[in-house]
Amino acid sequence: MLVLVAPGQGAQTPGFLTPWLDLPGASDRIAAWSDAIGLDLAHYGTKADADEIRDTAVAQPLLVAAGLLSASALAVSPAVVAGHSVGEITAAALAGVLDDEAALRLVRTRGLAMADAAAVTETGMAALLGGDPDVTVPHLEMLGLTPANVNGGGQIVAAGTAAQIAALTKDMPEGVRRVVPLKVAGAFHTHHMAPAVDRLREAAASLTVADPTVTYVSNADGKTVATGDEVISRLVGQVANPVRWDLCMETFKALGVTALIEACPGGTLTGLAKRALPGVQTLALKTPDDLDAARALISEHADA
Repeated sequence: MLVLVAPGQGAQTPGFLTPWLDLPGASDRIAAWSDAIGLDLAHYGTKADADEIRDTAVAQPLLVAAGLLSASALAVSPAVVAGHSVGEITAAALAGVLDDEAALRLVRTRGLAMADAAAVTETGMAALLGGDPDVTVPHLEMLGLTPANVNGGGQIVAAGTAAQIAALTKDMPEGVRRVVPLKVAGAFHTHHMAPAVDRLREAAASLTVADPTVTYVSNADGKTVATGDEVISRLVGQVANPVRWDLCMETFKALGVTALIEACPGGTLTGLAKRALPGVQTLALKTPDDLDAARALISEHADA
């Protein structure tokens, strides 16, 4: 059984979209999406530097566009889909809940709203590597931080003000080996993002949605969601609530997933799966050169 997953913000790197635009029809699709949302995705995905694509309002649409483009090139209907943070909008499109343009319009609103919310206070996020969640979470709360992403595989992402993140680097929880600041411009999935929820809810009200055509796993709690309306409701609330990717991986295990492919720009979620899902084969789509290996993996698991 195959699960196709989509990464969240922070996975982007300068120029990562460049090789994908050489695929037939890719440039035209990116141009059409760019016109629809008023953002030059080709420029930001090929020529912009790290600081430019760190901007929340840019990074989020760029990630969804790349995920949809790479999944389309793979041309497979997975049994299960899921996304990490903004990757859930990619997953919603892959599951047929939204069409591609609607997904890009929604993520453009999401990115702008979250960027505005982040501008109110200087905030950020940092990944904690190692440690026991039962020890780490209370320590974070003691520092005023939120465990915004509980990722499994020995990783929790803390979010809060810049001062709180700085305090964390000097006062790490017992067992944590390292604190790594993330390439994001705000404390996502915390109360700092509350102002963005209303704007996203208003945008979502005009969407035409359908029920998922494949199993959709929500990162709010790792549960499967059967209706399009519930998927959208969770997408709206998600911006100010923690991501429980650890519970998503528990659900993959319970569903009997045997292979996991991560849409472009892949790498983060496959890394977590290698640690948390032993025996599950993983593959990250980084460039079109990975497509043949992905198709071979899909064929192998279909035959099995």
